Amino acid sequence: MDQPLLGFDDVLHRASPVGQQGVLFDDPVSLVDENLGYRGATACKAAGITYRQLDYWARTQLVEPTVRSAKGSGSQRLYSFRDVLVLKIVKRLLDTGVSLQQIRTSVEHLRTRGVEDLAGITLMSDGASVYECTSASEVIDLVQAGQGVFGIAIGRVWRELEISLSELPGENTAVEEASTEIHDELSARRARKAGA
Repeated sequence: MDQPLLGFDDVLHRASPVGQQGVLFDDPVSLVDENLGYRGATACKAAGITYRQLDYWARTQLVEPTVRSAKGSGSQRLYSFRDVLVLKIVKRLLDTGVSLQQIRTSVEHLRTRGVEDLAGITLMSDGASVYECTSASEVIDLVQAGQGVFGIAIGRVWRELEISLSELPGENTAVEEASTEIHDELSARRARKAGA
């Protein structure tokens, strides 16, 4: 049974049929607009989680917003595409019974990866541990060793998220940064006038 699968290379390079998931690796993903941020309600809807989960994960530093964190009453968190991607992955891992402690370890590891690297990763789990696979042979080795029960192809989750976020409101953070710079410049002028 340890013989390689016949025709495996042919399967890897073949385009996937319409309506079915593509191969686990080398799925093309588009580059996301890094100037877009998403409010909590939008992030929740796209990731399929409740606002209570989002708030708890932010307060316990499992998944914190990287665009803007909440500072006091009435302020809004702003999540990047990558943040929402990690939220969706956490939700999927929770749904399959992986412990929050194991998920925390996985998320910390994912944070060290570049955005482009994430698209080529498949997370495999046996329900207790989470394994990172970056090639089809790693997936096969893991399954043959009896370790993997389910897998999450991050590239596939990426594309699903792009579709759902394209239909939801986002905020252009480039405009926000420009208005902050103008505000700071005006403050600087006022401070100079007051000091003169």
